[in-house]
Amino acid sequence: MSKMIRLLFASSLLFFLANCSPSPKENWDVLFDGSSLDNWDTYLGVKRIQGDTTLSTPLGLNVDKDVFKIVRQSGENVLRVSGEIWGGISTKREFENYHLQLQFKWGELRWYPKENDRRDSGLLYHGVGEHGRGDGYWLRSQEFQIQEKDCGDYWGVAGAMFDIRASLNSDSIYQYDPKSALLTFSQNSPTGRHCKKYPDLEKPSGEWNTVDLYCYKNTSVHVMNGVVIMVLENSRQTDNGHETELTKGKIQLQSESAELFYRNIKISPIERLPQFN
Repeated sequence: MSKMIRLLFASSLLFFLANCSPSPKENWDVLFDGSSLDNWDTYLGVKRIQGDTTLSTPLGLNVDKDVFKIVRQSGENVLRVSGEIWGGISTKREFENYHLQLQFKWGELRWYPKENDRRDSGLLYHGVGEHGRGDGYWLRSQEFQIQEKDCGDYWGVAGAMFDIRASLNSDSIYQYDPKSALLTFSQNSPTGRHCKKYPDLEKPSGEWNTVDLYCYKNTSVHVMNGVVIMVLENSRQTDNGHETELTKGKIQLQSESAELFYRNIKISPIERLPQFN
């Protein structure tokens, strides 16, 4: 790990490390072990067809078209997300104050309307409300972006919002910067609802990546392949200008025009944010 990344890693955690002690051994609850999807719901929106601009009815809840499927790969069972139809697979349970860990890697297939774009998906957390509220496909939620070269970015989905220490980078895009002031990221804020992570720790396409997400009270920490890439504060949601806390909900994995695979999805309750080394 470079000196710059080590310094960034340390400074990004100063706001809570002062009062943290090492975390206890974690008690993992396996959400996906390769054997079944019984603890998950699927939701598929409108199937996008090239050249067809008419609106149609969403496919709906638990009407899967092999978009989310357990497959055998390299001697193990993994979850394949085809990406062909936009939607999500979500836990039936809600969670709060947890450490979530999963692994993913990209497949080869890409689909309309993003067949020429970067491969895209997303880990949505604190998912609440009706399915399809987010752009017709997803729950209202906070997003740990899973997209080529953008893994770990933040997006607020369907009224979710966070405060993040960020500054404008050379491309005039707001990027995580632990030395900067807190800015609000939401669909109605001047900064918008997207903040880039820092640094970029994604492995080459086709290799397994490890994602760790820590959520405690109204704070979240995005970790990519063992390195903190964003700290997010004051998780909340807005309805007609009225803000309320958003600290628990379902976990949802997106299908969004790109094939990818997941394995080893597990979650553990936490009583505090851990001390990172």
